[in-house]
Amino acid sequence: MSKGKYYITTAIAYTSGTPHIGNSYEIVLADSIARFKRKDGYDVYFQTGTDEHGQKIELKAQETGVTPKAYVDKVAGEIRRICDSLDTSYDKFIRTTDDFHEKQVQKIFRKLYDQGDIYKGSYEGLYCTPCESFWTESQLVDGKCPDCGREVKPAKEEAYFFKMSKYADRLIAHINAHPEFIQPVSRKNEMMNNFLLPGLQDLCVSRTSFTWGIPVDFDSKHVVYVWLDALTNYISGIGYDAEGESTQQYKKLWPADLHLIGKDIIRFHTIYWPIFLMALGEPLPKQIFGHPWLLQNDGKMSKSKGNTIYADDLIDFFGVDAVRYFVLHEMPFENDGVITWELMVERLNSDLANTLGNLVNRTISMSNKYFGGIVENKKIGVDAGAEDVDTDLFHVLTDTYSRVIKKMDELRVADAITEIFVLFKRSNKYIDETMPWALAKDESKKDRLATVLYNLSNAIMAGASLLEPFMPETAKQIAKQMNAPLIDFSVLEECAAKNDAATASTLYPSGTQVTQTPEILFARQDLAEVMEKVEKMFADRRAAAGLSEDSTADTSESGAASDEKPVDLDPKAEITYDDFDKCQFQVGLVLSCEEVPKSKKLLKFEIQVGSAKRQILSGIKQYYKPEELIGKRVMVLTNLQPREIAGMMSEGMILSAADEDGNLAVMTPERFMPTGAEIC
Repeated sequence: MSKGKYYITTAIAYTSGTPHIGNSYEIVLADSIARFKRKDGYDVYFQTGTDEHGQKIELKAQETGVTPKAYVDKVAGEIRRICDSLDTSYDKFIRTTDDFHEKQVQKIFRKLYDQGDIYKGSYEGLYCTPCESFWTESQLVDGKCPDCGREVKPAKEEAYFFKMSKYADRLIAHINAHPEFIQPVSRKNEMMNNFLLPGLQDLCVSRTSFTWGIPVDFDSKHVVYVWLDALTNYISGIGYDAEGESTQQYKKLWPADLHLIGKDIIRFHTIYWPIFLMALGEPLPKQIFGHPWLLQNDGKMSKSKGNTIYADDLIDFFGVDAVRYFVLHEMPFENDGVITWELMVERLNSDLANTLGNLVNRTISMSNKYFGGIVENKKIGVDAGAEDVDTDLFHVLTDTYSRVIKKMDELRVADAITEIFVLFKRSNKYIDETMPWALAKDESKKDRLATVLYNLSNAIMAGASLLEPFMPETAKQIAKQMNAPLIDFSVLEECAAKNDAATASTLYPSGTQVTQTPEILFARQDLAEVMEKVEKMFADRRAAAGLSEDSTADTSESGAASDEKPVDLDPKAEITYDDFDKCQFQVGLVLSCEEVPKSKKLLKFEIQVGSAKRQILSGIKQYYKPEELIGKRVMVLTNLQPREIAGMMSEGMILSAADEDGNLAVMTPERFMPTGAEIC
């Protein structure tokens, strides 16, 4: 029996170019939620697609010597191919050049104009072409676009405008009455305090300075401006009709249960889109989640540096499910995540090859070695003579579904995956506790050995079943090797609801014969070999693009001696080599960084040094935003005596350079060095 409908969407990808892995993360995140909801009994509809109009597209097409339609056809095809390569299960891939969408946008524009929500005027302001946004002088940051940091240029043109302020109070009331509407809460606070409460300006909804867009059907000089065009895909794609002839599918699916978007476009989805819907007389989406960004190393992926990571790159190195695991597991709920080749290798080797892959392989191999592959439960349930270690394993298994459901209901996907791996880790511990190899030496303990291997197989199948939405191919491979179907969520839900460890201990069909030759799920990789291949890949890419080898360096600052302002310091007392030798400097990788509450100076870091992690507090808040530092490799003094700062322990020091004007820069290695490398 269905638990009801669940309509989930991603933002539609802009067709200005091929998306990198940071852009592709969103489709994997949405897919994992959609798959999970399907397995949990919901009737899911999952929509994604491409945003294909605008001035930037028109200019890109001119640069490449093709028509805008030919240009977006190629890029949209590539975006869809990437979605497919990541094994995503969308139900509809919409393009804003689809005929049905264009007709509905024209109908919507006319309806809003006829009812007085849109009026004709002219616009004069500062225009950012990449963002396709007008700004006032006061909205700029350091004279540049507040969204992307690029140059803006004065522009003036005739345009149609939407009366945003007409609906502002109603939207504020809705947000206050529905605390779940915008997630995380920090995004809601940002929208309320920075945009809604100060007052909304009317929004430009048409353009005359370019032609690549949906024509306003009653004024041919104008094309519909990007956001009124792009945002309406969420309703046009499921059959909305502005003239009152919406399909049964629309009536069933709308309002959307979840709009999943990047935090950079949260304003458009939580202010413009709800107001458009209010004007159309349609319900608002139930929830809008502005997910954080997936950043690379120093926070930058750049074609000009030749270091952009694409989904295809990672799939070629690690496989689809390993990539899915990594991008889902490494993204915090609210703060930006970081992707590094080193961290990918570490997760592959420790979590996937060791914790999961080795568990499955050992269990199947022992079943074959000791019982010819037959997995049989000799003692059913905790009330039939199960030992304490069995009972504990059953309870962990029983609780896992409830813990995972709770995390998924909160959209904490990374935490949900962690809960599943708790079960796998508990199963590995169970092997150490029961020592099947020792039981095999005693014929009188043969039944106990059989039950131990059954209990392991049972736990593996439960974990694999929960893992399927996140790593679908891996779950299928496990089920194939265990020769049993994946377990329905309804069965796991019933066990959890009843706290029924007895049933939880009999999920895997007793008497099943596992595969005779278990396949390795994930092969361990050598970091040095991976990095050698990565460096060659980027070198080849830079060479093909005509970039110099030093293009990976940060070219934002001049290295010319004539531009420098030398700094002369008062010399300190001389030290001996023995004094210097007491200091241990190492390369550290910034895993996370956040502001310390109520502190004007402090940032709190989690830094990986070698295989260990440590917390370091540093007074550089005024020089860096936390997200700028995530993924950086920094110089750390690691043997500094820990001390308490602002009520928290700091276990080292991050080294920085400062000039006479007080400008500061953290010290980073010139080229890739592994975390923990000694600085000498």
